[in-house]
This record gives sequence, C-alpha cells and structure tokens, in this order.
Amino acid sequence: MTPDAFELDLIYVLAFCLGGLAFAVGPFLVVHLVAARTTRSSANRTAQIVECGVEPIGDAWIRYSVVYYLYALIFVAFAVDVLFLLPVALVYDRVFVLRDFVEVVIFVGILSLVLVYAVCKGLFVWTRKPRSP
Repeated sequence: MTPDAFELDLIYVLAFCLGGLAFAVGPFLVVHLVAARTTRSSANRTAQIVECGVEPIGDAWIRYSVVYYLYALIFVAFAVDVLFLLPVALVYDRVFVLRDFVEVVIFVGILSLVLVYAVCKGLFVWTRKPRSP
C-alpha cells in the first residue's frame, strides 16, 4: 500500500467518524438552538396543568369512553391497510398478477375482520349514558 493510498484511506475514516459525531451531537445542538428560553417556572405558572401556553378552561381530568380507543384502533388498522395497498396498487399487473391479487384479497380479508369485530362488539351503536348528578 502506498503512502498516498494510506493517507486517503485515513481521510475517509476520519470523515466517517466526523459524520457519525455530527449525527450524534447534531440533534442536541438543534434542540438547544430551537428550545424555548422561558420556562413555566420563570413565568410563575408552575401550578398550571398543561404547557401549551393557553389558559385552561375547566378541569383537565375528564374521562373518555373506551369507544374512542376502539375507533383509534380501527383507524390504525385502516392506516396500515393504506400503507400496504398503495405500493401494491402502483406495481400491480407488472410481475405476478395472480399472486399479487391473492395476497391483496387475503390481506383485505384479514383486515376486514377488524370491522366484523367492531360490529359484533356494538362499537357503531351509540348509546348515551345518563349523567350522574
């Protein structure tokens, strides 16, 4: 190995190490530059429950029904559906037509079980609970 090649390899290793250091330290520097300079303690709002800067109205501790979480799970299921079906639709009918069609039918069939489960649990039936005094 010639001395010039060794020096060039050493420069590559040094550049790689500096790049790794930049990726490790960079986010900390960005956060330091972007972070707010005043805190809740400097604004005398340490007793405030939320930190959004808006004065809260009413109590922050309210109960949500489980139905909202079930809706969120259904949303996540169909978001995954879109994430899978969009790339498949873009390359559909190019390589394996029958295999791709069978995979899509199986995937959508399994995902439709989420809707069947939600209907069986009565998720789409809205009943209003009486308010407690």
